[in-house]
Amino acid sequence: MEYWHDLITEKSWKVLQKLKGKFNFVLMGGWAVYLLARAQKSKDVDIILDISELQKIKAQYELRKNNNLRKYEIKISEIDIDIYVPFYSKLILPLEKIESQIIEGFKVTKPEELLILKQGAELDRRYSEKGEKDRIDIMSLLLSCEMDFKRYKKILKQNNREELAGSLILLIKNFKEYKYFKILPSKFKKRKKEILEKISKN
Repeated sequence: MEYWHDLITEKSWKVLQKLKGKFNFVLMGGWAVYLLARAQKSKDVDIILDISELQKIKAQYELRKNNNLRKYEIKISEIDIDIYVPFYSKLILPLEKIESQIIEGFKVTKPEELLILKQGAELDRRYSEKGEKDRIDIMSLLLSCEMDFKRYKKILKQNNREELAGSLILLIKNFKEYKYFKILPSKFKKRKKEILEKISKN
């Protein structure tokens, strides 16, 4: 079961492929989750890039600065692209310290950082449609990625956000929507128990 309609996710993916060929960026958000977990696709594009790449984008697209949310925005083919810049954008983790890996030619945020960023997004929009998608993305990462919970907790400690480990446990316990993961309810319950045990052990 897809959360967003296929038509919009297909258009978003094409826009993302186009950006990959033109700019140097690190992918975060829903598409990063998709590449890591092969689960739900995204309708928006979220990227991290430095000032020099931002100038290249400004030369080709109508770039808007969102001072309230400390990010930049462009729109391509009706797809929203949110651009986050180290030392300017204020997310739950400092972007300049985020590590990435290469997947299908994309620089993608590592699973532990992406999990924390997704938790931050979910906190900001918990009661919205996007907040629900954030929770699905979080569960996708946990179910499909080899998550290093020691590293996860170390990053939380370094950034004084240890409480997020407890928040993650609550989210897992309360999450019931197994229909998004092509998994039987009994298997889903078992996997949740295994993940909770891993978090507790590390």
